[in-house]
Amino acid sequence: MLCSEIIRVIEASYPADAALDFDNVGLLAGRSEKEVGKIYLALDATDEVIRHALDEGADMLVTHHPLIFSPLKHITDGDFTGRRLLSLIRGDISYYAMHTNYDVLGMAELSGQILGLSDAEVLDVTMERDGKEEGIGRVGNLASPLTLEECSLYVKHKLNLGSLKVFGDMERRVHRLAISPGSGKSSIAPAIAKGADVLVTGDIGHHEGLDAVAQGLSVIDAGHYGTEYIFLDDMKRFFADRLPGIEVVSEPVVHPFQVI
Repeated sequence: MLCSEIIRVIEASYPADAALDFDNVGLLAGRSEKEVGKIYLALDATDEVIRHALDEGADMLVTHHPLIFSPLKHITDGDFTGRRLLSLIRGDISYYAMHTNYDVLGMAELSGQILGLSDAEVLDVTMERDGKEEGIGRVGNLASPLTLEECSLYVKHKLNLGSLKVFGDMERRVHRLAISPGSGKSSIAPAIAKGADVLVTGDIGHHEGLDAVAQGLSVIDAGHYGTEYIFLDDMKRFFADRLPGIEVVSEPVVHPFQVI
């Protein structure tokens, strides 16, 4: 199957125009007419991921985060981005990224389902599709009120994480939960506006956490990777359902840092 045909399958569900304005999604390197028999899935196009894709004999690499985000002035072996792109091109691997278009049309609903939210709605609306609001994250109700400590343990279990960072009174009871996978500083205001008691997200700094608590919002920082690696299994199922003749291999789930 041609890479261009696979792209049409992806974009039938996750069109590029659903991505946010700042983003860079789509075919970022390689040949659209490449014959694809094997796809390699990963969250990021790291050196290790590209090596694994080459070792697996993959014809196409699909990641969540785009390797090319800011404009490039050159592609050489003088920097890590250039070296990665050269490795992909030398290996004749077509490289496709699906970032905020997947966040809006896939990750948001999936994350709410994993955390068992009821009466869920879009946290931060970015578009309307087929008469339905879509956007970043979800906000809804837990099955029953929990203390922040109990909620943190629940999130840790549901996302299968080793650790969390929590801002707020651990004895406070929370019921309405917002989740914004990835880097969620910008989701603090929408979560407050939609009456959330607690926000689950990643990449929350000291000041953002303190300021959120001061406004009545507890924050569970489950990590950028910890809230987004769900992309891997979801897209593996997506390809299995729609492209049964294509072999799909995904990068093992390995968190990018350790807490000691």
